[in-house]
Amino acid sequence: MSRSVELFLASILFVVTLPFEAITWLLIRWRIGNPVFFRQARAGRGARPFTIVKFRTMTDARGPDGVLLPDDERQIPLSRLIRRLRLDELPQLLLILRGDMALVGPRPLLPATIAGFGEAGLKRCRVAPGLTGWAQVSGNTRLGDSEKLALDLWYVDHRSTLLDLRILAETLLVALRGEHPRPERLSAAQRWLAAQGVPA
Repeated sequence: MSRSVELFLASILFVVTLPFEAITWLLIRWRIGNPVFFRQARAGRGARPFTIVKFRTMTDARGPDGVLLPDDERQIPLSRLIRRLRLDELPQLLLILRGDMALVGPRPLLPATIAGFGEAGLKRCRVAPGLTGWAQVSGNTRLGDSEKLALDLWYVDHRSTLLDLRILAETLLVALRGEHPRPERLSAAQRWLAAQGVPA
């Protein structure tokens, strides 16, 4: 997708989703408290670090030892709904307008995670990280890390405007219907990687 088309679409989405962002901000402030936003360093294009911004969806609940509880135990029903509808990702539209992210691409990961992927991690970072991506509409949290990496690498070499628009449309369907693995997509990505000799 060209940068001009991306800016046009991201600008429209930013304006259209402002009411949803305002409601999400109020709900999180009321039920979870401050800080409303979650910020963390992630790897961008070329593995250059940038700060991702999302709505916070986890509490600070800790066990008797003072250590934070596992992620699943720090979510409340409201935060699960926010994550299911992808409302927590909306602040990243500003990062897209700024050029740190793209509408579609591999999701931004921690720099250490990218480094751990080795050559495959560098290949994954040839494109800007996206608000949504091929792995996100092909199973996402129902997939293992290596499976998501295979789908991401397949996307990097097959991306096109038509594929990006398809992913954007499917992202809406995933938000409404939930995540479902797409084994045929994973198999195609793994076969392609094997043929290319790309480690994943």
